[in-house]
Amino acid sequence: MFRVFTLIIIFLFVNAEKYTYASNSSKQLGSIDFSTSVSGTAQKHFLHGVAALHSFWYTEALSAFKKSISVNPRFAMGYWGLAMAHNHPLWEEQDYESAKTALSKIDNISKLTQREQDYIHAIRLLYGNREKHDRDKAYAKAMKKIYHDYPNDLEAACFYSLSILGVARNTVNKLRLQVEAGSIALEVFQKNPNHPCAAHYSIHAFDNPDLARLALPSAKRYAKIAPASHHAQHMSAHIFVQLGMWADAVDSNTNGWKTSVDWVEKKNLPLSNRDYHSLQWLHYSLLQQGLIDQAMSIFSIQQKDMAEGIKTRSNLRAGKYYYRMLAASLIETENWEVIDKFSPPDGWEPKSFSEAGYLFARGFSAAMQGKIEEANKHLLEIKTIRKQDFKKNYYKRIEYLNVWELEIQTAIKLYQKDFETAIKLAKQAILLEENLPSPSGPPRILKPSYELLGEVYLKADKPIQAQENFSISLLRHRNRIRSLVGMARASNANGNRETAIESYQQLVLQLKNANAELPELKEARSFLEEK
Repeated sequence: MFRVFTLIIIFLFVNAEKYTYASNSSKQLGSIDFSTSVSGTAQKHFLHGVAALHSFWYTEALSAFKKSISVNPRFAMGYWGLAMAHNHPLWEEQDYESAKTALSKIDNISKLTQREQDYIHAIRLLYGNREKHDRDKAYAKAMKKIYHDYPNDLEAACFYSLSILGVARNTVNKLRLQVEAGSIALEVFQKNPNHPCAAHYSIHAFDNPDLARLALPSAKRYAKIAPASHHAQHMSAHIFVQLGMWADAVDSNTNGWKTSVDWVEKKNLPLSNRDYHSLQWLHYSLLQQGLIDQAMSIFSIQQKDMAEGIKTRSNLRAGKYYYRMLAASLIETENWEVIDKFSPPDGWEPKSFSEAGYLFARGFSAAMQGKIEEANKHLLEIKTIRKQDFKKNYYKRIEYLNVWELEIQTAIKLYQKDFETAIKLAKQAILLEENLPSPSGPPRILKPSYELLGEVYLKADKPIQAQENFSISLLRHRNRIRSLVGMARASNANGNRETAIESYQQLVLQLKNANAELPELKEARSFLEEK
């Protein structure tokens, strides 16, 4: 692994061979060059579709590819593009039947270049007759061959990199594959710094606490490469959040949300097409700067759209992130008593995982207030949901529920001052969390378990152990306020004044625009004034 990292670092600073790009994908989605046997207007639409693909703008890509084949119904690569737009590898989504229909249109088209035939052969493997994971691996193998056969074809490098990331989602070699995919994307970045895939896929590849800094140049550039894409505006936040760069994360997600709103208005699309993913990340990033009022205003947008969507049956996606924003509003502020102000709108019909997340927020909040009966009620409800079937290997959802159960139990024992049991339960939660995907963005474990264990140790008057766990939590979630506060308190109690000072100084810096009466800011300033 060390050798791989070394090669990446060396690669970043070596001048790569320069390539000239004949065509720009237009409409502010970056610069690509993907030659086909067709030219003119059909090719122009095709290039736009490919550029949109690289920013995961699948609706725009589908529209562009449809335009390309409307101009030239015998444009084989246009049908290839349609099939590609029906595959969302990092979301584990695929419209198999629609893709097969598109590919069937190629059967009677001749006079294809060998390169075009190779691309079409690869995608036929992606939509073959085997299990999806086997098809993903077969497609990646075929793209690897194209990547080696056409070393000057940056699209081959891009789609090979993405295919590796698709395979990596469900494999024990995930980290190694991520590094491989990221190194290929950076290869493209060196040859064409305006290519959307180069920045985008390297961000995905290195969206990991240990790797994130490798993608910082990509994160700083991607939004400028593809300003028309709301996903591109948001995507840089994956690295900014990993590195605790909260102001940058706020800017990225603000732009992601606004760009999606403008697009929806321009196209007269349903509000459900707005980017609530960016909105949720914006809410969390504001909380990490102590900007509570601004965060709550963001939450109110989500709640308003959610209620309107339920009423009109037109925007049901708005509620997808409701439970995460609710949990963050409580956990990051520790204002447990306001839970009842955030009841979901009447008619909310969450999927089981979302419902479990909502129940966790209510159960954990109840436990922290000493409402043990209510906490146990929600705990039982989560247990009932856990018994339901979840899609195999899909974000390991059952494991998340297991952690949430343990954390509610920990909070109950913490309130009861049964510290020994609380420590055991929190350690069990940590063991489960360690086997889940590495942190990315606002914690999917809504209360990071290392942070929770640190707080238990602090309450149990064991500051050395508390500091150890807050330290690990901060490695996984850089500059997270609750872990910073815990680190400062534990270090001070442990007599480690230097670390306490550093932690409180970071808090003051991070909360510089927050209300002066914010308890964490007052605590930090008071300590530093006394030191």
